[in-house]
Amino acid sequence: QVQLVESGGGFMQAGGSLRLSCAASGSIFSINAMGWYRQAPGKQRESVAIITRGGSTNYADSVKGRFTISRDNDKNTVYLQMSSLKPEDTAVYYCKAILIGGIGNYWGQGTQVTVSS
Repeated sequence: QVQLVESGGGFMQAGGSLRLSCAASGSIFSINAMGWYRQAPGKQRESVAIITRGGSTNYADSVKGRFTISRDNDKNTVYLQMSSLKPEDTAVYYCKAILIGGIGNYWGQGTQVTVSS
């Protein structure tokens, strides 16, 4: 079992910055990659950024150059630094732990990010 707790969401004006955190606990050794996903009202959940156990990263085209995913292994925490925020970034952001071997994954409870124009 893996438990994920997100924090750091909130309200921001366009052009501003926010940092999301996702603290993992439990069977940390079973995690292969961690990712941030988001879901806006009326839309499907989409991948935002992923960081693998080896440190490789991947970003959605819509956030490249604006968002940065990173991790602190000592704290078992993954971060999403969001800069130059746009109203279209408004969504509930979810943290996801992807297990080794693709045997499953875990989701956090989500944190709301609202960007005003």
